[in-house]
Amino acid sequence: MSEPQISEQPITEPPREGPYAPSRVKRPSGRGKTARDWLLVAAAIYVLITAVSGIGAGFTMATGGQAGELFQFASNPFVGLVIGILATVLTQSSSTTTAITVGMVAGGLPIGIAIPVLLGANIGTTVTSTLVSLGMAKDKLVFQRAFGAASVHDMYNLLSVLIFLPLELSFGILERSSAWLAEATGGSGGGPVAAAFAGIGGAVRALIDPGVNILKWLVSPLPEVWAGIILIVLGVVLILAVINLIGKMLKALMVGRAERIFHAAIGRNPISGLISGTLITVMVQSSSTTTSLAVPLVGSGKFTVKQIFPFTVGANIGTTLTALIAAFAFTGFEGELALQAAYVHVLYNLFCAAVIFGLPFLRPLPVKGALWLARLGAQNKLYVVSWVLGVFLVIPGLLLLISVA
Repeated sequence: MSEPQISEQPITEPPREGPYAPSRVKRPSGRGKTARDWLLVAAAIYVLITAVSGIGAGFTMATGGQAGELFQFASNPFVGLVIGILATVLTQSSSTTTAITVGMVAGGLPIGIAIPVLLGANIGTTVTSTLVSLGMAKDKLVFQRAFGAASVHDMYNLLSVLIFLPLELSFGILERSSAWLAEATGGSGGGPVAAAFAGIGGAVRALIDPGVNILKWLVSPLPEVWAGIILIVLGVVLILAVINLIGKMLKALMVGRAERIFHAAIGRNPISGLISGTLITVMVQSSSTTTSLAVPLVGSGKFTVKQIFPFTVGANIGTTLTALIAAFAFTGFEGELALQAAYVHVLYNLFCAAVIFGLPFLRPLPVKGALWLARLGAQNKLYVVSWVLGVFLVIPGLLLLISVA
């Protein structure tokens, strides 16, 4: 007589019915989950572009086409710089600040006012990696290395502004070069490149128009000025939400690949470090994520501040993609203005890298400054507190006082 077959499967209760029954819906996994996540990223980018377009429309409505006159208070470059710093510190995202600025330029904000705001965004974004380094404050040596890795980004961006803000005020380098590039790629006489940009812009516009029209319909019962203000607020809220979501989703999708690029390229030479920083930031769409990734690795002693320096510069370049994506929310003359604002951010970061890395007497300054500050911070944490408050609050406040005086 044969033995009864005993199943190796665990005995389970029959499925319960009712509101507390366990879900029978299969959750996607593997390729299905990856495809779903990429669709979510695409949807978030769609919302981002729609929100930027909404800000442009709202800005035009709120200012009645008189943005230049209404924003005379920000015509002082120091005011614009402070707005860029504080906006980025508050949102913890330079991508958010630049996307909003692109929308406002398309809505009538003069490019001369927007340029210092875009420069300020580069400074404001560095606070995140500094906060990450504070998590290693228990071990003096580890903290010294980590804080050095964080503050090299501060030093580089401060040096960049000290060089290029006076040059811009004197010669209009960024305004002139970005205007030429925007006309070449967005204007009617720009040849095949302009035609391609116009085609992309037209296709994107056709996709986002229904979403923008819904936003306009929502505020249509209000007086025009208030409708414009509410539209701007809605756009900003949407951008804050989706930028954060895009960063999280892309980090989950790409961070393993990003880390492999990081480890493979960072220690080879400055060029490979710069390229890897650019690529990783394009992949995760967050310069804060990229630079924060480097801080613990320097803290552990795996890399030095000097090795990580080009990587952080590449992060600055990679984050400019968001502004370019935002610019495709507009077509025609508005599209050319939006492209110009986006190109300002791209060209500024490319020019900074070329000048600071290209001039031997400038190249070591950010690293030397970061190492000096890290030694002070390791000895006494009050130096760290003073640095953070000084760069992100006191100096901006003094710039405002100087501009008002």
